[in-house]
Amino acid sequence: MTVPAKVAERIMVALDYAEAGQARQLVEALQGIPCYMKVGMQLFYSAGPQFVLSLKEQGYKVFLDLKMHDIPNTVKGGSESITRLGVDMFNVHVAGGKQMLESAMEGVDKALKGGTHALAHPLVIGVTQLTSTSQQVMNEEIGLAGSVEATVLRYAAMAQSAGLAGVVASPLEVVRIKEACGSGFVTVTPGIRPAGSDIGDQSRVLTPAEAFAQGTDFIVIGRPITAAQDPRGALESIIESIQ
Repeated sequence: MTVPAKVAERIMVALDYAEAGQARQLVEALQGIPCYMKVGMQLFYSAGPQFVLSLKEQGYKVFLDLKMHDIPNTVKGGSESITRLGVDMFNVHVAGGKQMLESAMEGVDKALKGGTHALAHPLVIGVTQLTSTSQQVMNEEIGLAGSVEATVLRYAAMAQSAGLAGVVASPLEVVRIKEACGSGFVTVTPGIRPAGSDIGDQSRVLTPAEAFAQGTDFIVIGRPITAAQDPRGALESIIESIQ
Protein backbone atom coordinates (compact mmCIF):
# COMPACT_ATOMS: atom_id res chain seq x y z
CA MET A 1 0.00 0.00 0.00
CA THR A 2 1.26 3.47 -0.92
CA VAL A 3 0.79 5.59 2.16
CA PRO A 4 0.00 9.30 1.60
CA ALA A 5 2.51 11.29 3.64
CA LYS A 6 0.09 14.14 4.36
CA VAL A 7 -2.16 11.75 6.28
CA ALA A 8 0.58 9.67 7.94
CA GLU A 9 2.41 12.75 9.25
CA ARG A 10 -0.65 13.68 11.29
CA ILE A 11 -0.86 10.29 13.02
CA MET A 12 1.16 9.82 16.20
CA VAL A 13 1.91 6.23 17.12
CA ALA A 14 2.16 5.87 20.90
CA LEU A 15 5.20 3.71 21.67
CA ASP A 16 3.79 2.58 25.01
CA TYR A 17 6.29 -0.17 25.78
CA ALA A 18 8.26 -1.11 28.85
CA GLU A 19 11.62 -1.30 27.08
CA ALA A 20 13.37 -0.22 23.92
CA GLY A 21 13.56 -3.65 22.26
CA GLN A 22 9.78 -3.90 21.93
CA ALA A 23 9.54 -0.36 20.62
CA ARG A 24 12.25 -0.97 18.05
CA GLN A 25 10.34 -3.99 16.72
CA LEU A 26 7.29 -1.83 16.12
CA VAL A 27 9.32 0.98 14.54
CA GLU A 28 10.88 -1.58 12.21
CA ALA A 29 7.44 -2.98 11.32
CA LEU A 30 6.24 0.52 10.40
CA GLN A 31 9.36 1.44 8.43
CA GLY A 32 8.58 3.63 5.45
CA ILE A 33 5.37 5.09 6.91
CA PRO A 34 6.21 8.71 7.84
CA CYS A 35 4.14 8.85 11.02
CA TYR A 36 5.00 10.76 14.19
CA MET A 37 6.40 8.65 17.04
CA LYS A 38 5.18 9.43 20.55
CA VAL A 39 7.51 8.49 23.40
CA GLY A 40 5.78 8.50 26.79
CA MET A 41 6.88 8.14 30.38
CA GLN A 42 7.26 4.37 30.55
CA LEU A 43 9.54 4.08 27.53
CA PHE A 44 11.50 7.26 28.23
CA TYR A 45 12.18 6.31 31.85
CA SER A 46 13.32 2.88 30.66
CA ALA A 47 15.25 3.65 27.48
CA GLY A 48 16.22 7.26 28.10
CA PRO A 49 17.19 10.10 25.76
CA GLN A 50 19.24 7.77 23.56
CA PHE A 51 16.10 6.14 22.23
CA VAL A 52 14.68 9.52 21.26
CA LEU A 53 17.93 10.35 19.48
CA SER A 54 17.76 7.04 17.59
CA LEU A 55 14.29 7.88 16.30
CA LYS A 56 15.50 11.28 15.11
CA GLU A 57 18.47 9.63 13.37
CA GLN A 58 15.97 7.44 11.48
CA GLY A 59 14.15 10.54 10.28
CA TYR A 60 11.05 10.36 12.47
CA LYS A 61 9.32 13.30 14.06
CA VAL A 62 9.08 12.76 17.81
CA PHE A 63 6.52 13.89 20.37
CA LEU A 64 8.01 13.50 23.86
CA ASP A 65 5.02 13.05 26.14
CA LEU A 66 6.25 13.64 29.70
CA LYS A 67 3.52 16.09 30.84
CA MET A 68 5.83 18.26 32.92
CA HIS A 69 4.18 19.80 35.98
CA ASP A 70 6.47 21.30 38.60
CA ILE A 71 7.72 24.62 39.94
CA PRO A 72 8.52 27.10 37.13
CA ASN A 73 12.30 26.90 37.42
CA THR A 74 12.31 23.10 37.25
CA VAL A 75 10.06 23.10 34.19
CA LYS A 76 12.29 25.71 32.56
CA GLY A 77 15.29 23.42 33.01
CA GLY A 78 13.36 20.40 31.78
CA SER A 79 12.24 22.27 28.68
CA GLU A 80 15.80 23.32 27.95
CA SER A 81 17.05 19.72 28.17
CA ILE A 82 14.20 18.37 26.05
CA THR A 83 14.71 21.01 23.36
CA ARG A 84 18.38 20.05 23.13
CA LEU A 85 17.29 16.48 22.34
CA GLY A 86 15.88 17.79 19.08
CA VAL A 87 12.30 16.63 19.63
CA ASP A 88 9.60 18.11 17.44
CA MET A 89 6.97 18.40 20.16
CA PHE A 90 6.66 18.07 23.93
CA ASN A 91 4.04 18.88 26.53
CA VAL A 92 3.47 20.45 29.92
CA HIS A 93 0.45 20.45 32.24
CA VAL A 94 -1.56 23.65 31.95
CA ALA A 95 -2.72 23.05 35.54
CA GLY A 96 0.73 24.23 36.64
CA GLY A 97 -0.31 27.82 35.93
CA LYS A 98 0.72 30.59 33.55
CA GLN A 99 4.09 31.31 35.15
CA MET A 100 5.10 27.67 34.77
CA LEU A 101 3.98 27.66 31.13
CA GLU A 102 5.96 30.83 30.40
CA SER A 103 8.99 29.28 32.09
CA ALA A 104 8.71 26.29 29.77
CA MET A 105 8.95 28.64 26.79
CA GLU A 106 11.93 30.39 28.38
CA GLY A 107 13.68 27.03 28.63
CA VAL A 108 13.09 26.42 24.93
CA ASP A 109 14.51 29.84 24.02
CA LYS A 110 17.57 29.27 26.21
CA ALA A 111 18.33 25.95 24.51
CA LEU A 112 17.91 27.43 21.03
CA LYS A 113 20.20 30.38 21.80
CA GLY A 114 22.87 28.37 23.56
CA GLY A 115 22.97 25.27 21.38
CA THR A 116 26.21 24.27 19.66
CA HIS A 117 24.28 23.08 16.60
CA ALA A 118 21.10 24.16 14.84
CA LEU A 119 17.93 23.05 16.58
CA ALA A 120 14.37 23.33 15.35
CA HIS A 121 11.88 25.10 17.58
CA PRO A 122 9.70 22.37 19.09
CA LEU A 123 5.95 22.74 19.36
CA VAL A 124 5.14 23.09 23.06
CA ILE A 125 1.60 22.00 23.85
CA GLY A 126 -0.39 22.03 27.06
CA VAL A 127 -2.29 19.17 28.66
CA THR A 128 -5.83 20.33 29.47
CA GLN A 129 -7.75 17.35 30.85
CA LEU A 130 -6.80 13.72 30.29
CA THR A 131 -9.13 11.79 28.01
CA SER A 132 -9.58 9.30 30.85
CA THR A 133 -11.09 12.06 32.99
CA SER A 134 -14.86 11.95 33.19
CA GLN A 135 -17.11 14.76 34.40
CA GLN A 136 -17.55 13.00 37.75
CA VAL A 137 -13.81 12.50 38.26
CA MET A 138 -13.02 16.12 37.42
CA ASN A 139 -15.70 17.50 39.74
CA GLU A 140 -15.56 15.10 42.67
CA GLU A 141 -11.96 13.84 42.72
CA ILE A 142 -9.84 16.54 41.09
CA GLY A 143 -12.05 19.22 42.60
CA LEU A 144 -12.68 21.41 39.55
CA ALA A 145 -16.22 22.74 39.24
CA GLY A 146 -18.12 23.11 35.98
CA SER A 147 -18.03 21.06 32.81
CA VAL A 148 -15.00 19.33 31.32
CA GLU A 149 -15.41 21.41 28.17
CA ALA A 150 -15.40 24.70 30.10
CA THR A 151 -12.22 23.71 31.93
CA VAL A 152 -10.53 22.64 28.70
CA LEU A 153 -11.39 25.96 27.03
CA ARG A 154 -10.12 27.96 30.02
CA TYR A 155 -6.87 26.00 30.03
CA ALA A 156 -6.48 26.35 26.25
CA ALA A 157 -6.83 30.14 26.52
CA MET A 158 -4.22 30.21 29.31
CA ALA A 159 -1.82 28.08 27.25
CA GLN A 160 -2.21 30.38 24.27
CA SER A 161 -1.64 33.50 26.37
CA ALA A 162 1.59 31.95 27.70
CA GLY A 163 2.90 31.40 24.18
CA LEU A 164 2.29 27.68 23.74
CA ALA A 165 1.58 26.37 20.25
CA GLY A 166 -1.48 24.35 21.21
CA VAL A 167 -3.00 21.81 23.56
CA VAL A 168 -3.69 18.15 24.05
CA ALA A 169 -7.44 17.67 24.30
CA SER A 170 -10.21 15.21 23.61
CA PRO A 171 -11.42 15.22 19.98
CA LEU A 172 -14.82 16.23 21.38
CA GLU A 173 -13.43 19.65 22.35
CA VAL A 174 -11.52 20.48 19.17
CA VAL A 175 -14.21 22.57 17.48
CA ARG A 176 -14.70 24.83 20.51
CA ILE A 177 -10.93 25.20 21.01
CA LYS A 178 -10.45 26.24 17.39
CA GLU A 179 -13.33 28.71 17.69
CA ALA A 180 -11.86 30.23 20.84
CA CYS A 181 -8.15 30.20 19.97
CA GLY A 182 -8.08 30.24 16.17
CA SER A 183 -7.49 27.61 13.51
CA GLY A 184 -3.71 27.94 13.84
CA PHE A 185 -3.75 26.85 17.48
CA VAL A 186 -2.61 23.22 17.34
CA THR A 187 -4.74 20.42 18.78
CA VAL A 188 -3.37 16.97 19.52
CA THR A 189 -6.08 14.45 20.29
CA PRO A 190 -5.63 11.15 22.10
CA GLY A 191 -8.67 9.04 22.89
CA ILE A 192 -8.78 7.81 19.29
CA ARG A 193 -10.23 4.37 18.64
CA PRO A 194 -10.88 2.88 15.19
CA ALA A 195 -14.44 1.61 14.72
CA GLY A 196 -14.96 -1.62 16.66
CA SER A 197 -11.96 -1.14 18.98
CA ASP A 198 -12.08 -1.56 22.75
CA ILE A 199 -12.07 1.93 24.34
CA GLY A 200 -10.02 0.64 27.30
CA ASP A 201 -9.54 3.32 29.98
CA GLN A 202 -10.62 6.21 27.79
CA SER A 203 -13.83 8.12 28.51
CA ARG A 204 -14.10 10.59 25.62
CA VAL A 205 -13.30 8.99 22.25
CA LEU A 206 -13.86 9.30 18.48
CA THR A 207 -12.67 7.34 15.45
CA PRO A 208 -9.69 8.71 13.47
CA ALA A 209 -11.90 9.93 10.62
CA GLU A 210 -14.31 11.60 13.06
CA ALA A 211 -11.44 13.34 14.87
CA PHE A 212 -10.04 14.81 11.66
CA ALA A 213 -13.54 15.83 10.62
CA GLN A 214 -13.65 17.90 13.82
CA GLY A 215 -10.58 19.79 12.57
CA THR A 216 -7.84 18.39 14.78
CA ASP A 217 -4.23 18.65 13.64
CA PHE A 218 -2.84 15.39 15.07
CA ILE A 219 -4.31 12.18 16.46
CA VAL A 220 -2.59 9.83 18.90
CA ILE A 221 -3.19 6.09 18.53
CA GLY A 222 -1.63 3.45 20.76
CA ARG A 223 -3.10 0.05 21.54
CA PRO A 224 -5.13 -0.38 18.31
CA ILE A 225 -1.73 -0.40 16.55
CA THR A 226 0.77 -1.59 19.16
CA ALA A 227 -1.38 -4.48 20.39
CA ALA A 228 -2.43 -5.61 16.91
CA GLN A 229 -1.12 -8.90 15.50
CA ASP A 230 -0.23 -6.96 12.35
CA PRO A 231 0.68 -3.42 13.48
CA ARG A 232 1.56 -2.23 9.98
CA GLY A 233 -1.71 -3.53 8.59
CA ALA A 234 -3.59 -1.86 11.45
CA LEU A 235 -1.97 1.51 10.73
CA GLU A 236 -2.57 1.18 6.98
CA SER A 237 -6.24 0.39 7.65
CA ILE A 238 -6.53 3.49 9.82
CA ILE A 239 -4.97 5.64 7.11
CA GLU A 240 -7.33 4.13 4.54
CA SER A 241 -10.34 4.87 6.76
CA ILE A 242 -9.27 8.51 7.01
CA GLN A 243 -8.91 8.87 3.26
